[in-house]
Amino acid sequence: MGLITGYWATGTLGAAASHSLFTHLEDGATSADQLAARAGISQRGAQTLLDGLVSLGLVELRDGHYRNTAEASTFLVEGRSTCLSGFAQLKLAHMEAMAGLPDVVRAGGPLADATVEVADNPHWEELVQALAAQSAPVAEIAADTLRLADAGEISILDIGGGSGIYSAVWLERNPAARSTQADWGPINAIAYRLLAERGLADRFSRIDGDFHTTDFGTSAHDIVVYSHIAHQEGPEDNVAIFAKIRSALKPGGTLVICDYIVDDDRSGPPFPLMFAAEMLLKSKQGGTWRRADYRAWLAKAGFDDVSFQPTASPAALVFAR
Repeated sequence: MGLITGYWATGTLGAAASHSLFTHLEDGATSADQLAARAGISQRGAQTLLDGLVSLGLVELRDGHYRNTAEASTFLVEGRSTCLSGFAQLKLAHMEAMAGLPDVVRAGGPLADATVEVADNPHWEELVQALAAQSAPVAEIAADTLRLADAGEISILDIGGGSGIYSAVWLERNPAARSTQADWGPINAIAYRLLAERGLADRFSRIDGDFHTTDFGTSAHDIVVYSHIAHQEGPEDNVAIFAKIRSALKPGGTLVICDYIVDDDRSGPPFPLMFAAEMLLKSKQGGTWRRADYRAWLAKAGFDDVSFQPTASPAALVFAR
């Protein structure tokens, strides 16, 4: 029953995020009446959402007063770098598409051309910022592993960087570093604006265009980032891009991949396994790939030192040299 009614959780969390309930709770609202007044919603609606959030373990009720759990405070309060409320609202809007999964499974892919994967879709403004919060903690972990704070004057290339969150986190860690993002022009413009708000735009460059055909240069970068791109590409495209990256890296440089990676026998982890359905719905060739796939592709592209690092998020890091 929990699995069959799982969409109730998506709906409750998405609705609560849409009305900033977690932010209002963090700011001192402790009852349905107070939340209703602050959020501009009905008292009945506020109580229903609170009941659902208590059920989900996101809100606690003590002595008649409601408050965020530690997890909700960290990941659902607006204005925090790790806030996933925007993503919760995004997935609420995507719920209808899942009803088409039986037909997509029969066909083996999307039934119509994906409209999201175009450069000028206004959807990107919402999507890239919603995704940034997922990547921020992992970018910090990668920075620690690479010891970026002590790396000095380095050049970073972020392929399909979206919001520019890796550039933002890494440039803040290393004041001597410079970063370039290769992505579609409208998305690069969003990233530039977000980095400018953090005072980092003077060390951030953009290469506008499709990264499949973009020239990354030769021996030009110390680190190349390929975050949450491999899952939307097929095997041949991933190998081709990895080969371009190998040429773009300086001797001794590192490719950093972040993605949802499944075990070689496809027995886990749970999130990457489930994410494969998202790719079946939205991409013609994408999927969640095994560690063995990455090893094989990277070897074909000329990388001989490959290591995997799990993180506290559903995504894993891959370091290739």
